Amino acid sequence: MYFNSNIKLMRKRRGRTQDEVAFALNMKRSTLSGYENGVAQPGIQQLVAYSDYFGISVDTLIKVDLSKLRESELRQLENGFDVFVKGSKLRVLTTTVDSTNTENIELVPEKAKAGYTRGFADPEFVRNLPVFQLPFLSSERKYRTFQISGDSMSPIPDGAWITGEFVQDWSTLKSGEACIVLTLDEGIVFKIIENRIGREGKINLISLNPIYKPYELAVVEIREIWRFIHYISDELPSGEISSADLAYTLNQLKMDVALIKERIVTKGD
Repeated sequence: MYFNSNIKLMRKRRGRTQDEVAFALNMKRSTLSGYENGVAQPGIQQLVAYSDYFGISVDTLIKVDLSKLRESELRQLENGFDVFVKGSKLRVLTTTVDSTNTENIELVPEKAKAGYTRGFADPEFVRNLPVFQLPFLSSERKYRTFQISGDSMSPIPDGAWITGEFVQDWSTLKSGEACIVLTLDEGIVFKIIENRIGREGKINLISLNPIYKPYELAVVEIREIWRFIHYISDELPSGEISSADLAYTLNQLKMDVALIKERIVTKGD
């Protein structure tokens, strides 16, 4: 556990005094000093406060000896390129295999979504999910299927089954990809993403249905990301949409995509 030495190191790299950091975190200087000297242990609230202040994941603050990193690695960390935040070392995925040691595709139905939010890392919970195989998918990758609800990703219908590929390194995600995102607060959501992890430590979540406004999500709130592969549904897309409604929807989507591209180009300059 490297928390005490890490917070001291990062404070000094920022050129901050104990009083300044204590004030920013709304705690007594003596409490902060106790954390840095290892004579006091922080609670969850304090860990999260330090994580937000330094822009470094709780996992990194606790598990990684930052004093062993090269200067270039420390600068990358300070600029938001945290291996834990990227997902490359976030955790070992809990999974199941069949009798031939082939990876199963676990099924997360609507009624199990709330339980999955709490039990996604619990081997017992995952082991009790229904499983199946799709022989046309790569045996070298990990897949899971989630049932979605609502119309935010219309024309994909309510109740459709979305199969996603587990994303280990979140920095590889491309803006415009559809993904299943698991957070502890919002649970499972299926959205188009705009990847702002490298610049801001956030992703933007965009619905296909233009009546739902985009919103942003900090990566520290994310637990899993699954890249969209395909969906299964017993419903045909509705044939009742008018040509005017269709034109409006397509126009809104084009405007949203153009806005995303403009933002990406602008921030990349």
